[in-house]
Amino acid sequence: MKGAYRIAALALGALLPVVGLHAQAYPTKPVKIVVPFPPGGSTDVAARILGAKLAEGFRQAVYIENKPGAGTTIGAAYVATSPPDGYTLYVTGPITHASSQALYKKLPYDALRSFAPVGNMTASPFIVVVHPASPAKSLKDLLEAARRQPGRLSYASSGNGAAPHLVTEIIARAAGVSFTHVPFKGVGPAVVALLGNQVDFMIADVAVVPQIREGKLRALALTTAAESPLVPGVPSMVAAGMPGVDVPSGLALFAPAGTPEAVVARVNAAMNQALQDADLRQKFAAQGFDVQTGTPAELGAMMAREIERYGQVVRQTGISID
Repeated sequence: MKGAYRIAALALGALLPVVGLHAQAYPTKPVKIVVPFPPGGSTDVAARILGAKLAEGFRQAVYIENKPGAGTTIGAAYVATSPPDGYTLYVTGPITHASSQALYKKLPYDALRSFAPVGNMTASPFIVVVHPASPAKSLKDLLEAARRQPGRLSYASSGNGAAPHLVTEIIARAAGVSFTHVPFKGVGPAVVALLGNQVDFMIADVAVVPQIREGKLRALALTTAAESPLVPGVPSMVAAGMPGVDVPSGLALFAPAGTPEAVVARVNAAMNQALQDADLRQKFAAQGFDVQTGTPAELGAMMAREIERYGQVVRQTGISID
């Protein structure tokens, strides 16, 4: 037995320099970033902007592969079963990724254990918006109307169990009110319904910033504890009278579980360097994104918290997908 242990130790010792060498050489071929949404959406655009900058640093092509459907779980499952070599990466929203663990009962992956966190990309607020003709001029107005007529006010979302649905329920529970949920198949149709004054409000991501700037929608509040330069003058949850609520939106980068730590560190360093680029920051700002950098460990800890948080929301509200 001692001889077997010695052989195993020698084999491991021989392997470690190879792994280190692999990380130093990485990447030696094109890198793929999987986006779990169709082309043209905000996540897709952000991934392409980042990918272009990573390609400069890697001196290798970085291309985007869109794998939409089933609330991002098709793309996530594809990445979870991809070779853990750093050549398949995954961009998604931490809220959507975390909530899938509770929403879907038969996932072929674990939202935490099947992925290696690489790092955060962006952090932005969700925005509570209404039609300009709405009598609600503030979040307080909206919540008071909901208290007067429980369940009468309707809100649009990009789908049952999607991040805007969950965030609205978090705020509703914190305020002690109830709304009627009207799910749509995507952000676009939901925004169109609000622009047509067919629903009373929605909580949207930064994709609605252009409509706010053009006066087609009125912003009542951000879902974060702090204000944002993306939408100046719009009050935070603290300023709107709900100091206990802080629900940011964002994007993050992941790899398949088992990807060597040295490769993950290499990708993280390259991404954080790319996110410091002035041109990238300007392009992100134009899309409504604030840049956020961080370590794999920080993203991993955040994901553990988010999975617990949104699991609790799903259990308390009874939201179900399958």
